[in-house]
Amino acid sequence: MKTSKIAYKPVGVAMGALSGALSGAVFKQVWKRLGHEEDAPDATDEHRTWREVLSAAVLQGAIFAGVKAAVDRGGATATRRLTGTWPG
Repeated sequence: MKTSKIAYKPVGVAMGALSGALSGAVFKQVWKRLGHEEDAPDATDEHRTWREVLSAAVLQGAIFAGVKAAVDRGGATATRRLTGTWPG
């Protein structure tokens, strides 16, 4: 295994936790700004419509994917700067 991959493993784990927390916070703010209630609906919320539940899920997934990609890319770039090779 390349040194850069070994060096990136703990960075990747930490970045994964960071991206999850960051995307959750971003989603909550976006959901509020869209004029919805403070809490997004869960799939099992009885009094929420299908449209509202699915819209929230799609929005949350898109935000998570975007934040994760940005954080992963940043971590890989930082690893390349430190080790001189791309961790992939």
